[in-house]
Amino acid sequence: MTTLSRYGGAALTVVAATFAAACGGTTEADTTAAGTPETTTSTAASEVATAQPRLALTYDGGVLVVDEEELTVVDDFALDGFNRLSPAGDGRHVLVSTEGGFRALDTGSWTEAHGDHGHHYAGAPALTDLTFAAEKPGHVVPHAGVTALFDDGTGRIDVFDPADLASATDLPDLDSHALPDAHHGVAVPMPDGGMLVTLGDSEERTGVALLDEKGTEITRTEQCPGVHGETVAADGVVAFGCEDGMVIFHDGTFTKAPVPDPYGRIGNQAGSEDSPVVLGDYKTDPDAELERPERVALVDTRTASVRLVDLGTSYTFRSLGRGPAGEALVLGTDGNLHVIDPGSGEIVRRIEVLEPWTEPDEWQAPRPALEVRGDTAFVTDPATDSLYAVDVTSGEIRSAELPHTPNEISGVA
Repeated sequence: MTTLSRYGGAALTVVAATFAAACGGTTEADTTAAGTPETTTSTAASEVATAQPRLALTYDGGVLVVDEEELTVVDDFALDGFNRLSPAGDGRHVLVSTEGGFRALDTGSWTEAHGDHGHHYAGAPALTDLTFAAEKPGHVVPHAGVTALFDDGTGRIDVFDPADLASATDLPDLDSHALPDAHHGVAVPMPDGGMLVTLGDSEERTGVALLDEKGTEITRTEQCPGVHGETVAADGVVAFGCEDGMVIFHDGTFTKAPVPDPYGRIGNQAGSEDSPVVLGDYKTDPDAELERPERVALVDTRTASVRLVDLGTSYTFRSLGRGPAGEALVLGTDGNLHVIDPGSGEIVRRIEVLEPWTEPDEWQAPRPALEVRGDTAFVTDPATDSLYAVDVTSGEIRSAELPHTPNEISGVA
């Protein structure tokens, strides 16, 4: 049975040594690499007239912080190894999955509410020394006002209030949940203090369980072989990808959305609180070392039904996103951003962004990646060391050159 304990900063480490990354967010696989970081101390913030939201981008040897509006590099932090990025959940920090744990990167941009208006602040970014300890840091899931960190190496789940990161000197207190077996998993906090957790061990992953606030199992489903990733949809739905479809959780009940193929893996998902339909990748060859699919899955969480859409081009696990009105977005290897109506499955627009490209054989290798922030879809291009900002509604494109070859990209929301 899952056990819980509560503890504070003593369960965390402050590190400035070697690091390596593991799977985070909605990405595909487990992983590795190491290096020695350099840190920067944040300077005093200043109030600005408008918000200055920022992106984080990894490259071989560090992390860039980029202004979303100007596409200019605000700061550049040296950090060796293959590092992963995930939003911390507070609209300000990004967590860098690296050897030793999840390290907090302060983008230096945030908003505070004052009466009927918010005050926007922009300060110097900082790759802090604040690290949540993890043997093999995996998925980061902000949900229901808190953030869950999953340690693939131990099966431990640490839950914290991301608003507490703003102190910049002390790490937040944690609620710690120990699963029976370590595995490459994910946890989703629920509004009532419970959580959804994956079931599995080092050999296989089989499903999802609902735990109450004390860690007692309430219900489970084992109808999700190879469970991987999670996302949310309209009406409080949480969805998990399986090797034969998707598991949908709503109002205390699990429902399976089956696929037409014996093996139809939805390993990466993109949801929107504005849409009951979840976008997922779709792979049908269980023996492929590298499958380049050309169909995506649209899963209607109301009816547990799956619609497959043929794009006419392949894509990768970093190609999925959702638009400002819940549009399903897919960055294809044909260089186009495909805009799909999630209700009808119709491709309503193709926006040419990049030259055609080929997915690399190694999943850690840089390839174009998509990050959607509001009305804007940000697209990286490792071939030209460029960053593009695409207005999803108008199709207008802005671009800028980067000082390094980009790999992963993340916003803070």
